[in-house]
Amino acid sequence: MTELPLEGVTVVALEQAVSAPICTRVLADLGATVIKVENPGGGDFARHYDDVVKGQAAHFVWCNRGKQSITLDLKSDAGLEVLHRLLESADVLVANLAPGATGRMGLTPDELAKRHPDLISVEIDGYGPGGPLSHKRAYDLLAQAESGACAITGSPGAPAKPGPPMADVSSGLFSAISILSLLLRRERGSGSGDLAPGGAQVQVSLFDTMTELMGYALNYTLHTGIDQEPRGMGSPAVAPYGSYATADGQTVVLGTTNDREWQRLSREIIGRDDLADDPRFASNAGRVAHRDILDAAIAGWCGQHDLAEIQKRADDAGIGNARYNTPSDVIAHPHLRARDRWRTIDTPGGPVPALLPPAVIAGVEPVMGAVPALGEHTATILAAVGMGEAEVAGLRERGAFGKAKSDW
Repeated sequence: MTELPLEGVTVVALEQAVSAPICTRVLADLGATVIKVENPGGGDFARHYDDVVKGQAAHFVWCNRGKQSITLDLKSDAGLEVLHRLLESADVLVANLAPGATGRMGLTPDELAKRHPDLISVEIDGYGPGGPLSHKRAYDLLAQAESGACAITGSPGAPAKPGPPMADVSSGLFSAISILSLLLRRERGSGSGDLAPGGAQVQVSLFDTMTELMGYALNYTLHTGIDQEPRGMGSPAVAPYGSYATADGQTVVLGTTNDREWQRLSREIIGRDDLADDPRFASNAGRVAHRDILDAAIAGWCGQHDLAEIQKRADDAGIGNARYNTPSDVIAHPHLRARDRWRTIDTPGGPVPALLPPAVIAGVEPVMGAVPALGEHTATILAAVGMGEAEVAGLRERGAFGKAKSDW
């Protein structure tokens, strides 16, 4: 097998919930050693959201495979000493604690640059520094609401949060991209024979991430003054594009993205040459303005045909289409099974299924290691950084691994 891309890279994570854990899980899947530093008073609070995965939380199992867990009381001087010992041999630090928490620990970008000049440090927070909201906590829903994402999701008069945690996951992915780019810079050197700087400070906020994802909507409103209304399973930008009930009780999703596709849908699928020839529908702008007429025509036709027939006609005509599925449908999806997308990972509660990461790299099998129990690797991690039994005992006596005084 090809050497894992991030083999030999060590990441220390002060993380909780989803955004930073997704970032470091991506790195772990690619071969990095990820040391998850957890509060001894319960660990990452996502461990306790529910207990549906053999006694473990679904969020935690999803985001934390392939990591090592160590418990440290970072409210204690001794706990911070151990953390800095870990950082001495680490390549990356990733944190997404409460606002101001890393500063109170002496882990500001300036302090990290002085003490660990070769360290890449990444902080994920709600709103980024320097603004009137910088002090606020921000969770996925809050960032989505603040960024306008909820206003373009749902239906008119009934805004909704997009189902997946878009702010958390996308912030984690932007953070991982930043880390990979800085590791590449370090590996390449400056081009002058000297090594490029090994360290750097990165800041990613959930709010900035969501405003980036709002790019189309913000640009449209910026240049028209119009706040587009949400369209449920449709799109305010193109038409026809939406979901339609079928004769056999299913739901088909049909989409067109240009004038040629519209012509094929109207003529070859629903057999409505009159609509294809109507000048009102000749351009996408016209179709958007008259979407109700088109949706009614398509819905009427789909209601008289079964899903399989509709999808075959759409495939034959080169029109994008999909079946509306529930999570239960996706778990049993034949496309995932045929492409061997499921694996089994170990957890403290026993083996469970997990999907492979989306990127398929030729010759590389993602690690997809075990989900750690709280503090499971504490002794192993301390030994790896050269701490002997006497030193560990002294640190324990000073409260390095004891019950934390409060949440981070």
